[in-house]
Amino acid sequence: MSRWQELTGGTSGGEYAARFEALARSGKDVHGEAAFCAALVAPGARILDAGCGTGRVMIRLAELGYECVGVDLDASMLDVARERAPGLPWFRADLAAFDPVALGIPADFDLVVAAGNVLPLVTPGTEAAVVRRLTAALRPGGLLVAGFGLDAAHLPVPPVLGLAEYDTHCAAAGLTPVARFATWDADPYDNDGYAVSVHRTEP
Repeated sequence: MSRWQELTGGTSGGEYAARFEALARSGKDVHGEAAFCAALVAPGARILDAGCGTGRVMIRLAELGYECVGVDLDASMLDVARERAPGLPWFRADLAAFDPVALGIPADFDLVVAAGNVLPLVTPGTEAAVVRRLTAALRPGGLLVAGFGLDAAHLPVPPVLGLAEYDTHCAAAGLTPVARFATWDADPYDNDGYAVSVHRTEP
């Protein structure tokens, strides 16, 4: 069972969506992840939203002109996503076993984004497998973008995945580091409690 399932019971889709709706109403920018990805690849690029949740990031990217696919294990989150954007492709799958070809999806994404603490919330012990699966979904020269917390202040669970371990998983999957930031606004990283990492496959 994933840490996310243990934390929420797989029933928090509506609550999660309502929290971001309240943030948006208060004037907060809730599209930082989408803007970050849009700065890396041009409109029309294929983007996989891995751990897409209620679709907040992917729906915005689709509005910006990207060809998007969303994957998540939490059915309650996907129910919200499908209600909000029924015309977009949403799939339920465990990222540790994600096989786009088996789902009828070409494995040639220009960018894969794992936002919202996806990596620390997968099933314990599957982090390396998730990175391998996401890397396998990329075209040559494609980008893997992952943002996740590194300390208790930035995570809903105890810290479980450090940057050194994550970089090791990326290297084993054939990825090379491109850049690392402290926020989705691309603030410089300086041993902060949250990191947004960009890795690339071989061209």
